[in-house]
Amino acid sequence: MEILPGNLLKMIDSPADLKKLSKDQMHTVANELRQYIVDVVSVYGGHFGASLGVVELSVALHYVFNTPYDQLVWDVGHQAYGHKILTGRRDNFPSNRKYNGLSGFPKRSESEYDTFGVGHSSTSISAALGMAMASYYKGEKDRQHIAVIGDGALTAGLAFEAMNHAGIEKSNVLIILNDNNMSIDPNVGALKEYLTDITTSHTYNDLRDNVWKALGKLPIGKNYSREMASKVEASLKGLVSKSSNLFEALQLRYFGPIDGHNVTKLIDTFNDLKDIPGPKILHIKTVKGKGYALAEKDQTKWHAPGLFDKVTGEIIKKTFDAPQPPKYQDVFGHTIIELAEKNPKIMGVTPAMPSGCSLKFMMDKMPDRAFDVGICEQHAVTLSAGMATQGLRVFCNIYSSFMQRAYDMVIHDVAIQKLPVIFCLDRAGLVGEDGPTHHGCYDIAFMRCIPNIVVSAPMNESELRDLMYTAQLETNQLPIVIRYPRGEGVLVDWKTPMKEIQIGKGRKLKDGDDVAILTFGHPGNFAASAIRDVKSEGLNPAHYDMRFAKPIDEEMLHEVFSKFKKIVTVEDGTVVGGFGSAVLEFMNKFGYQADVKIMGIPDRLVEHGTPKQLYDEIGLDANGIAIEIRKMAFIEKHVPTA
Repeated sequence: MEILPGNLLKMIDSPADLKKLSKDQMHTVANELRQYIVDVVSVYGGHFGASLGVVELSVALHYVFNTPYDQLVWDVGHQAYGHKILTGRRDNFPSNRKYNGLSGFPKRSESEYDTFGVGHSSTSISAALGMAMASYYKGEKDRQHIAVIGDGALTAGLAFEAMNHAGIEKSNVLIILNDNNMSIDPNVGALKEYLTDITTSHTYNDLRDNVWKALGKLPIGKNYSREMASKVEASLKGLVSKSSNLFEALQLRYFGPIDGHNVTKLIDTFNDLKDIPGPKILHIKTVKGKGYALAEKDQTKWHAPGLFDKVTGEIIKKTFDAPQPPKYQDVFGHTIIELAEKNPKIMGVTPAMPSGCSLKFMMDKMPDRAFDVGICEQHAVTLSAGMATQGLRVFCNIYSSFMQRAYDMVIHDVAIQKLPVIFCLDRAGLVGEDGPTHHGCYDIAFMRCIPNIVVSAPMNESELRDLMYTAQLETNQLPIVIRYPRGEGVLVDWKTPMKEIQIGKGRKLKDGDDVAILTFGHPGNFAASAIRDVKSEGLNPAHYDMRFAKPIDEEMLHEVFSKFKKIVTVEDGTVVGGFGSAVLEFMNKFGYQADVKIMGIPDRLVEHGTPKQLYDEIGLDANGIAIEIRKMAFIEKHVPTA
């Protein structure tokens, strides 16, 4: 389906083309850009509300600043669709997030205008400051560096660390605080209330701007005028308002708040700020989903709605002839409530992902026992550890790739102290269209090497329920990781009675001959399908669902290595240091000799696409596993060199 841009937008292949137009035409450009995003995303999918909210900002930034010489960093980057369209990727935009197409996030290898690769929140200020300091060192003092960060991302410690440093540097850094009171879900915390106070109290900023303009008109030297303005400004802070104390205490000149949907005002403001050297922050107010009424009304739902009818707003859902299995995240969300109703010690914690991980169900039903702490993964882990010291059983639900941001806390605050925090790692494995910044490839490896921690993965929804039940029992006194993938499971009748699973014990699903398949987690279903596929060829592999990568079931592995000399391990984590590596370590420890093939996510970055496309690409689907079974079954037996 061909989707055509508007008359002005189709003329813009780069910011240089944008600059050929008049300032008054920027309103039309913004309207056409917004409509083009609606047209494309409704048909091809992708993030939606975030990019609509920064259409005018995207236009104004590229109209005023000399990008890519002036360097623009988008925080998270799911709001950068307008930026991509204006920087030479308009005609290819329908391939956004598609296999071998444009990335859904800024990516350095994709365009010189994408100055920093992003996908996780709160990195923009640090990156932009690093660029600014490098430019200052090289003598490029005319070069501008702009970080666009949302108020949700500003809650992360990294953003404050960067602002604390930026205030003492002389480099040209402009931090644009895009304040829409949303991340994926509504923002929480004291910072949200503080920004609201700033928004509703214009007195100080209006008075300061008036004084600055008045002094600029006096018949005295420009530098003296600015020096006088700064002294008057310092006095005004104490007399009129405390609204800028937070940022200006960090020595960041604060401007705003201004309307982030007034493109003319944005252009004028950026032109003024270019002439003010050093670190500064501009506070703009925007509406996520701006220009599409339904997205403005329900911003969480329209963060990434999938395909939809742009006229009616009806979200197009797949239809099935038979009932479908639930998403793993929803099984978690409903099961934790079941457990909490019986165990008053159970609490839930998530860093800004209550909808994504389905803790929202518990937050609605038990608001005093389930908490969204904002985009603060480190805080989420240590908060959970603090609760655990008081005897509570905390389910800390964090996406696998986001858990990377809290690794020190897992070691220092949880594992060393043997606190029984339950880490539910959603989005384990290959997540699909979000690509390498979001793939949950590494948690098996980085968790398995930590002492005093249990690493588990369910093969289906029933196993997830059993692991959650086991983890909250008083007999479990160690931190436990339960990892599971994004998307649907395999059981329609998933609400099974929960039972305890012995920690460190796997299960033999099928006996067999010649080849043993050892699986960890959901990919066990791929292996089961592969085993069925090769049955007609006279092959009869055994299948062991190991359940635990740590502690690994040594009794079961002794059985496997005593009987089989051809072994395939299957996991949806990196082949380096993961479950397969644990099997090899066991083999080496006890002196077994066998041909072992480790199947998992290869030691390279896997790009974006549907999970099916990606698992097919790396050979980790049922067909790929069947191919390895055939290879193992027919190769000549040999003993590897020790």
